[in-house]
Amino acid sequence: MTNITIIGSGNMARGIGTRAVVAGSGLQILDRDPAKAAALATELGAEVTSGTLTSPLTGDIVVLALPFDAAKDVVTALGSALSGKTVIDITNPVDFSTFDSLVVAPGTSAAEELAALAAPGATIVKAFNTTFAGALVAGTAAGLPLDVFIASDSDEANAAVAAFVTDAGQRPIVVGPLRRARELEGFQFLVMTLQVNPAFEDFNWNTSLKVLV
Repeated sequence: MTNITIIGSGNMARGIGTRAVVAGSGLQILDRDPAKAAALATELGAEVTSGTLTSPLTGDIVVLALPFDAAKDVVTALGSALSGKTVIDITNPVDFSTFDSLVVAPGTSAAEELAALAAPGATIVKAFNTTFAGALVAGTAAGLPLDVFIASDSDEANAAVAAFVTDAGQRPIVVGPLRRARELEGFQFLVMTLQVNPAFEDFNWNTSLKVLV
């Protein structure tokens, strides 16, 4: 059983936390606001613990369930506390004021920027950025388990996240090194523009990317 720490207490934290409970993982919820962390922990189950960003990290896998700017701040602030951890970046660095561009430069990604900020020994993995929160809570979209695309420069970290995804009832797809996060973030940016486009009124924030074979 893999222990999971989720930093954040919003919708994506609830979605990934729900999957962690399904997987039987030990789960810790941390937030700058301990009351929010405690409330989500209580919602997810009696065995889920909570704390603040200064609490010791109990998870072997740490999920940054945060917006991109907040994730950068947390990775910097936690520093060596992340050494030896597999750190999942779920962010989509979209310019939410326009929904017309990403906020990272061409030739890089949010995940790669976080990796540059992380302390030595912390392994950044891109995952869950193409899964919306509602679909994660449900565990399916259109009756099918979700595909979770995974990218990092560590085979060991990829395997650990893939095992968690499998235990959570989803299908892991390891797409390659961390630089593949560029394509994952760009693809999800396109999907998000469709979600907010009134021309696609049947689309909603419970959609999910799926590879059918």
